[in-house]
This record gives sequence, C-alpha cells and structure tokens, in this order.
Amino acid sequence: MSLARIPMHVAQDTSLRVKILDACGLTCTFCHNEGTPVVVDNRSRSLGDFTTAGPSGRVSIYAGSNGATFLPATIPADDEFGQVLAALREAMELTEVHLTGGEPTRHPAVARLTKIAVDAGFVVGMTSNGEHGERVLADCAVAGLDRVNFAIFGTTAAELAEVQYARYHNAALAERKIAALKGSIAACETHGIAASATLWCSTSATPRAYTACLTSTHRTCRCGYSTPSTTAPPRSRPSKAFSPNAVRSPRRTTSPPAHPARAPPYRLPDGRRVFFKRIRRVRLPATCAGCRFNNDTDCQEGFYGVRLYYDRTGRYQVGVCIQRMDLCLPLDEFLTSPLRAEVMALREAEYIRLATRRAG
Repeated sequence: MSLARIPMHVAQDTSLRVKILDACGLTCTFCHNEGTPVVVDNRSRSLGDFTTAGPSGRVSIYAGSNGATFLPATIPADDEFGQVLAALREAMELTEVHLTGGEPTRHPAVARLTKIAVDAGFVVGMTSNGEHGERVLADCAVAGLDRVNFAIFGTTAAELAEVQYARYHNAALAERKIAALKGSIAACETHGIAASATLWCSTSATPRAYTACLTSTHRTCRCGYSTPSTTAPPRSRPSKAFSPNAVRSPRRTTSPPAHPARAPPYRLPDGRRVFFKRIRRVRLPATCAGCRFNNDTDCQEGFYGVRLYYDRTGRYQVGVCIQRMDLCLPLDEFLTSPLRAEVMALREAEYIRLATRRAG
C-alpha cells in the first residue's frame, strides 16, 4: 500500500514535561530520572561530579555523562509556578502539561500544582508508578487532572522485584507496590480520570513498550515499541491474544516529538482497540548536529520535547534532552534564546513536511 493511501492524522506536539520532584519509592535499574541526578545521592558532590548510582539504590543512567549542572528541587505550588507556565505557554504555544518526577503522587501538593496548571490554560496529565495514587488522585481529579499513564515494570511481585536495586529485590515489598498501583488505577476509575498503562516487554531482540487503556474513560488502547537502550527494560509478556505483527503498518504520526505512527486497530476480546505505535527519531537541526551522541547507537531518545525543572537554588530551568542536560537554560534565558526559536521552527517545519506528505 502506498503512503498516500494510509489514513494519517498530523498534529503538532504542544506539551511540556514538568519534573515536580525527585523522590521515588522504586529503585528501577534503568531509570533516567528525567536526566537529573538523584538528589539524595548527590547532595554532597560538586557540580560536574554527579554519580549515576549511590547508596539509595536509585539510579539516573545518564547523570554521569550528560553534563548536568544542577540538582532538582521540589516545585512549590505557588503563584510563581503559574507565572512560569503562562510564560512558556505564550512563548511556545503550549497546551498540555505532563507531570513527572521522581514519582508525582509523592509531591505533598500535587493537586494544587494540577489546579495551577489548569488555571494557566493547560490540559494536565501525569506519569506515575501508582505509589500514592489512592491518597491524592481524588483531589487531583477535583483540580482537573485529565489522565494518568501508569509505568508498570512488572505485573507480578517477582517481575517487579527483579528490576529493583539488590537491597529492594524483595517480593513482599514489590507486592505492596503492586497493590498500591492497583489502588491508584481503581481511584482513577472512581474519580473519572483516564488511565493507561505502559508495560515494558522484551519478547524479541527489540524491547517494546505496550500501552493500554485501563479505565472506561478512554476506550482506545495504544501499543508500541521503542528502540533498545543501553539498560534493558524488565522482561514480561503481553497477553498471548495480542500480536504486534498484526498492527505494524504506519497510520498516524505527529510532528516532534514523533509520537504514534499507528496501524489499523487490533480488537481485544472486550471490544477495546489496540494500536501499534512507532517512535520517530527527531533531531534539532543545529543543536544536535555537532552532538557527540548524534548517531543511531548513542542517541537513546533524540529531541522528545521541552522539559521544565526547578533547581535547588530556586531557579526554573528548561531542557530539551535528557542526555544533554548541559543544554538546559534558566527560564528567562531560554525564552529569548536561539534554542527556543529552533524548537519552534522545527515544530512548524516538521508539521508542514508531514502534512504535505499526507496530502500527497
């Protein structure tokens, strides 16, 4: 089938990932921690001497090589946060805020942060491992939280324990984490928050991330894969009833960051649809051109959108790559920088290119 005959929807990515805190109760052996060093293990280290792993058991796999120049801090739920979001919204025509961490449900004021972002004109989502969802998601729903994507690194206690730091390689502890996750999913269902789950699988030589909807709020499931990373994800298997080979042909794409290229749906026994998602590699034309990681082996993610951080000196920082944290700029500098202009130009150019390709 020619590309011209494949149905496609092209849209610009207008989202902002916000790291609202660094704390997390899991010690996954492959975590990138949004590019920042793990605070508890690096507070006494000098800038440029950050470690990727320390006594806590948590890791940040790129921290030793990505040139990070700051330690992250917990974002305060105050007027300044709303002003920062508004400034970025206006400067970059953003529409969505995605709360990340660490683990966002551990933030003491995550519902208030959600309300601030909603009041600033954003649709708000969250990535979570479900640690404290039962405690906070009801308030987040009232504040306007639209959806939660749960990162699931094991569907049994044994699977989850297998990918944790040795000290936490404990089935009883893992069982409690899974119980908390189930409670968080139930809280989403109860309070009308759309919930999906990304489950990392390694059913072949290429690790894949299968994403499926969990609540009736969203009736469409998405399944996809990412390219292999230097730290392998945990091993688990999707249902035998699902075959990614059934849904491989490209169908949908977006301009950077390139999210799903989708195929005709595979229908599950309960009637829900599953889509296969393929991540496009995107590079910033000038910034990435001379990067030492700019090859198909070393570059694990490419440009995946704009990220917002709050550092331990009280400054907001904006970044564009978790493997090149040296590219982060204080907010006021970023807003007038060539980097902001480059991101905007790439977004528009990719949209025009993909829309033209679709029309042709």
